Amino acid sequence: MKAMVLEAIGQPLKLTELPIPDPGPGQVLLKVEACAVCRTDLHLVDGELPKTRLPIIPGHEIIGRVVQCGSGVEFPANTRLGVPWLGYSCGKCEYCLRGEENLCDQAQFTGYHINGGYAEYTIADARYCFPIDPAYTSAEAAPLMCAGLIGYRSLRLCGDNVTRLGIFGFGAAAHLISQVAIWKGLEIYAFTRAGDTQAQTFAKQLGATWAGDSETSPPVQLDAAIIFAPVGTLVPAALRSVRKGGVVVCGGIHMSDIPAFPYQILWGERRIQSVANLTRRDGNEFLKLAPQVPVHAKIEHFPLSSANQALERLRHGQLVGAAVLVMNT
Repeated sequence: MKAMVLEAIGQPLKLTELPIPDPGPGQVLLKVEACAVCRTDLHLVDGELPKTRLPIIPGHEIIGRVVQCGSGVEFPANTRLGVPWLGYSCGKCEYCLRGEENLCDQAQFTGYHINGGYAEYTIADARYCFPIDPAYTSAEAAPLMCAGLIGYRSLRLCGDNVTRLGIFGFGAAAHLISQVAIWKGLEIYAFTRAGDTQAQTFAKQLGATWAGDSETSPPVQLDAAIIFAPVGTLVPAALRSVRKGGVVVCGGIHMSDIPAFPYQILWGERRIQSVANLTRRDGNEFLKLAPQVPVHAKIEHFPLSSANQALERLRHGQLVGAAVLVMNT
């Protein structure tokens, strides 16, 4: 099989020919149809995630079809499944037993500890695979597996008393969860990098009430804000935008350092909340909700061999929506 492999931190992925892996007990072999490109993949390539397994096949927004099952797994052949970031948790620790499997100390993540979907085939733990609604093509469904799921968890952690929601960094996750938020009756205030009028226009086309630079104050106080951009300086900016009792949710797995800020902008029972990974509950809830909204991903297709190009486009903010690697099926 062909795969794009990260052999060394900071180096481009290398197109490599590898044997098709065999599924072990509890695992399933999938023929990959599509894999979305996530900012976490950039963090992986740039060495911003600790203890990266090398060599590794990145990619954790995978849609594929069952080719072979390991012992204990009974998916019918050709069943279409989605594979998310969380690829394994122990099921026995205090976090798992509390329903917080996303915090499991033994957790393993797809495309980081486990070979991912930048390949023609991949192995996944069957417990961490989701059925995909037939309303979506594989390319359309791929961004739902991380951008959608992390967006959903971030929105859920904003709480119930939210009418005006700010979103900092209007990319893949933001454009998906904005659709859910607007469907729920929320007002969206979209913040982009300075001068990114294309993203601001896109946000307004999706129904955002307001869109502007992240350096600009919104016209009203916000009930909550979600930060998807991995930029620590946005935390004080978001705190200044939310009302007393409001929450700022940091939706990324990695963020640059948060600068010192005056206590006054945190005071008034404002909160800063990080998001760590996702749970299978998040996946089941969001993938049931998405076709009801319906959530539509704006995508740009790339062949597997152009994964490096897709990553660089993402790095430089040259994508509107999500990049998706589409395999020859």
